[in-house]
Amino acid sequence: MEKSIVHHDNKFSVKGFGASGSLINGKSLKEMDVVRDNPKADEVLIEVLYCGVCHSDIHQVNNDWKNTRYPCVPGHEVIGKIVEIGDGVSDFQTGQLVGVGCMIDSCQTCESCKSGEEQFCLGEHGATMTYNGYFNDPESDYNTFGGYSSHIIANKNFLLTLPEKLEISSAAPILCAGITTYSPLKKAGIKAGSKVAIVGIGGLGHMAVQIAKAMGANVTAITTKEEKREEALKLGADRVIISDNKEDMKANELAFDFILITIPDGFDINLYVPLLGVKGSLVTVGLLGNYEKPLDNMEVAKYGRSVGGSLIGGIEETQEVLDFCAAHGIAPEVEMIPVEDINDAFDKIKNEEVRFRYVIDMNK
Repeated sequence: MEKSIVHHDNKFSVKGFGASGSLINGKSLKEMDVVRDNPKADEVLIEVLYCGVCHSDIHQVNNDWKNTRYPCVPGHEVIGKIVEIGDGVSDFQTGQLVGVGCMIDSCQTCESCKSGEEQFCLGEHGATMTYNGYFNDPESDYNTFGGYSSHIIANKNFLLTLPEKLEISSAAPILCAGITTYSPLKKAGIKAGSKVAIVGIGGLGHMAVQIAKAMGANVTAITTKEEKREEALKLGADRVIISDNKEDMKANELAFDFILITIPDGFDINLYVPLLGVKGSLVTVGLLGNYEKPLDNMEVAKYGRSVGGSLIGGIEETQEVLDFCAAHGIAPEVEMIPVEDINDAFDKIKNEEVRFRYVIDMNK
């Protein structure tokens, strides 16, 4: 894919890979022209070097959440090089390597933004996501285009600095998979001695195991696949439970202080609630959608358990997880691909054939 920029009056176009419609019925991502506005005074233009492939990219392209704006150019785990800065940018320079995660802007004035939780922006449109436009404004036709393209634009306040100890070719997934799992673990106060279970050992789960272990927790990986046992142990899990083993699940009732579920597809949450101890809490960050079986409220109430969800993290917290991973030698397990292989990568992710995260090398 070419990296040339074609300038227009107040816009420019670059090459990217996106979908003009859902992947259903054989449609796929194809190379297309991506038209962007010229950078504003407080924005920077970034040449994309690496971009992680997140399971939510597939959900979004497929319109699984019924809010996709086409054309859809995914990609919100971006490592790149600044090639142009706006007049109001002083903290970053051209040539600098930076990260861009799930958001590129927000109102920056509401209570949530001021408290460092831009993902919960209470402004008119909510946070401006790196692709698929505004978060809280489904009626708007405003669209943004992500890192499956040669260049992106981001507000200066949404740029992440990259610690020297991080290998930039594999760091991109920290900007989504990393922060999505770090944030709930941090908010739960995980520390030495905490008994933590991570459910789903994929792109998010493999990061969660490493992060929870670095926080000092006793970590149990829960998976449906026996073949992931050895991999989970290599990532740092102290032990592994196969969730299809009813006897093993029964034996671990009331065993955990905190459970983090990273399953990206429909699942029965009632299988995992009994594993929580008294006043334990469960957070799901995987499937952000409905499942036909309701939560058993009695199972939650009788031991004072809590069930909740979490959504990425703010910019300050994302910088924090980058620094945390660098300090503890944590890195995503990745497979590098050229952008032209993205459709094959989507198929392999859906078939659980990736270990554990694809990253697009835009220089290939």
